[in-house]
Amino acid sequence: VLQNLSQTPVLRELLKEAKMPDTTVKLESPELSMEPQLIKLGQPGPLTLAMYQFLTEMQETKKGVVTPKELFAQVCKKAIRFKGYQQQDSHELLRYLLDGMRAEE
Repeated sequence: VLQNLSQTPVLRELLKEAKMPDTTVKLESPELSMEPQLIKLGQPGPLTLAMYQFLTEMQETKKGVVTPKELFAQVCKKAIRFKGYQQQDSHELLRYLLDGMRAEE
C-alpha cells in the first residue's frame, strides 16, 4: 500500500505543500481531466507529517532500507486495531491512513 502511495505524484506534491501551515494549493491533474482546484490547508497533523516524512525517505535513492516506524505509530494512535503487529488487510490500513489524514485537515 505504501509503495503504491509513494508512486502517486498528486499525493506527494500535496503532502509537500501540506507540511507548511496555512498553505493554499492548486490541484491539477491533466491525466484525470479534472478542473484545477484551490484548496486551503490548515496546520498539518502528526499523521500527515509522518506520511510526508516516510514518502520523502522512500524517494531518497541513497537512503537504503526505509521502515515506516513513525508512520505506523501514528496510524496505531488513530486505529488501535493495528497495535500488536497482528496481520491486517492492506485495504484496512489504506482506509485508516487516508481517513486519519483527512480528519487532520
